[in-house]
Amino acid sequence: MATADLQGKYQKLAQEYSKLRAQNQVLKKGVVDEQANSAALKEQLKMKDQSLRKLQQEMDSLTFRNLQLAKRVELLQDELALSELRGKKNKKSGESSSQLSQEQKSVFDEDLQKKIEENERLHIQFFEADEQHKHMEAELRSRLETLETEAAQHQAVVDGLTRKYMETIEKLQNDKAKLEVKSQTLEKEAKDCRLRTEECQLQLNNLHEDLSSRLEESLSIINEKVPFNDTRFSQYNALNVPLHNRRHQLKMRDIAGQALAFIQDLVTALLNFHTYTEQRVQIFPIDSAIDTISPLNQKFSQYLHENASYVRPLEEGMLHLFESITEDTVTVLETTVQLKTFSEHLTCYVSFLRKILPYQLKSLEEECESSVCTSALRARNLELYSDVKKMTAVFEKLQTYIALLALPSTKPDGLLRANYNSVLTHIAIVLQEFHDVMKDISKHYSQKATIEHELPTATQKLITTNDCILSSVVALTNGAGKIASFFSSNVDYFIASLSYGPKEASGFISPLSAECMLQYKQKAAAYMKSLKKPRLESVPYEEALANRRILLSSTESREGLAQQVQQSLEKIAKLEQEKEHWMLEAQLAKIKLEKENQRMADKVKNASGAQLVQNTQENPVMVNAAVQDQEEPSDRTWQEPVQSTSLVGMLVKTSDSEVPDVESREDLIKNHYMARIVELTSQLQLADSKSVHFHAECRALSKRLSLAEKSKESLNEEMKLASQNISRLQGNSKKNKSR
Repeated sequence: MATADLQGKYQKLAQEYSKLRAQNQVLKKGVVDEQANSAALKEQLKMKDQSLRKLQQEMDSLTFRNLQLAKRVELLQDELALSELRGKKNKKSGESSSQLSQEQKSVFDEDLQKKIEENERLHIQFFEADEQHKHMEAELRSRLETLETEAAQHQAVVDGLTRKYMETIEKLQNDKAKLEVKSQTLEKEAKDCRLRTEECQLQLNNLHEDLSSRLEESLSIINEKVPFNDTRFSQYNALNVPLHNRRHQLKMRDIAGQALAFIQDLVTALLNFHTYTEQRVQIFPIDSAIDTISPLNQKFSQYLHENASYVRPLEEGMLHLFESITEDTVTVLETTVQLKTFSEHLTCYVSFLRKILPYQLKSLEEECESSVCTSALRARNLELYSDVKKMTAVFEKLQTYIALLALPSTKPDGLLRANYNSVLTHIAIVLQEFHDVMKDISKHYSQKATIEHELPTATQKLITTNDCILSSVVALTNGAGKIASFFSSNVDYFIASLSYGPKEASGFISPLSAECMLQYKQKAAAYMKSLKKPRLESVPYEEALANRRILLSSTESREGLAQQVQQSLEKIAKLEQEKEHWMLEAQLAKIKLEKENQRMADKVKNASGAQLVQNTQENPVMVNAAVQDQEEPSDRTWQEPVQSTSLVGMLVKTSDSEVPDVESREDLIKNHYMARIVELTSQLQLADSKSVHFHAECRALSKRLSLAEKSKESLNEEMKLASQNISRLQGNSKKNKSR
């Protein structure tokens, strides 16, 4: 891995160096081109300077020629003046001389005019040439300056790249030296790795063979034992219990608790808002205590009086939803059945808002038409007119999206799983719109209340009612803002928690499968709870190893336990038969006793005193007992116990101050026989248990003997294998030494 990383790093550095070299060549070529352009421009500048000098010389010559012509013109003018003077003096000279001088003057004038025009043309050409030269010179100088700055910049870039290239070359050389050293070490490691690879390849082949055999065995077991793979089909996989995510459940319960608190605040604010609105309708624009309000407001007040029956269920539905989310459940849209109830309550409240909306709008219109309504108050009423419509529309949107969220728990085909995210996002948007609408209502109603307080007809009752409505609207605004921010902050968690469901599946397909899954989860939790037992005290490891053989040998076999169970069942059956027999005997004895008691009672009632004496003679035991009781002192409250021994056991009898009768004696005998039977039964059971214990000990000893023989045989086999391995290893070591 280290060699591959170093080679990759070296290749990257080489690629960067080649790129930088290519860029350097391009920059050098650009600098050379710019230098060639600069040289060409300098040559052009020299040529322009030469042409400028030529033009300057021509200008100088023309100036000199112009001066000469000017002097000549002056001379000619002087001569003309002299000739005119002479002409005046010698007018009378011949006409021939005057004509000659006139022709000469015209010739001179024409020549002078031509020279003046030529001079003017030359002046114009000279001025244009001078301006063109100056413009070209300034342009060339500016271009030269830009080229010089660009050349300096290119030179700086070339110098920087050269320094960078030199540093890169030095760095690459150092890296190359390090890589050579590392390559040598890596070659050594590669040799070691080849040897290890060969060993690992052998181990891999062995493991492959082992795993292949295990795979075949596992596949055969799966094919034989597993009837079908339920994770392959989504319908069956939805019935599997997902992994319990306690953190998710606690988070969802916490979120539901916060939502419940927000809904409770919102419900309180809505109740106050509707109630105070009803009070306002009763006192404005007409006070019901003074005059009869309009039928419209009467109907509106009647509907508002029913607001609690529509608003209270919202809190109850949210409370049921919160109580349904526990730590032991799985909270997804398919399992939140109580969300349907909350949706139904919200639908009822939205229908209530739709029912009161026309009356509320007509009531605002009636306020606008009243005589006390000003233009500013009318404007506020119109704003509230539109705000109330928006509020009802927002609640309708919210009810639609909540109803869509409740569909997966009742009608899974009504909402596709791919649309869950979109529905949750739209709910967050609608809650924000609800907050904005409530802010507008609070703002406009505050302005409306301020204007109404300034009216001369405003009563203290109206001012108080407006303040109460304004406080409820502010509470509604705050509650809507809290709910909107709460849902917006948790919408990402809601979207992420939708994937919480069965393993290797997109989620629960239907509410029925989700309900079955929850039942299976409860059964599994009950089963795990039944398996959960207090941990016994740990046994030390050495003691456990020492007692292992004893524990194995003392364990009873399945056949022995089956025999003991069969014997116990037979004994139980016999005891049941005996129990039924003795119960029948006891019933017969009880019937006889009742008949005897009845007979004795009849005799006592019907017989005379003589017959009573005769009866006492026939029952000497009772007489003797009575005589003994009469002879004893009356203040004695108890006597010493009397013991009577017989073949059926020892009878202990304690007499008290009362006279014993036939029933007490029979009860005493019955109790004695019952105690004797219980004692004999316990002795019999103790003897049976001892015999079973002795039998089990004998079987355990024989089992221990057989286990000891088996362990002896296994130890002998292990010793043989160990000796064979030792001899094989010694032979391999000798071969290695000889090599």
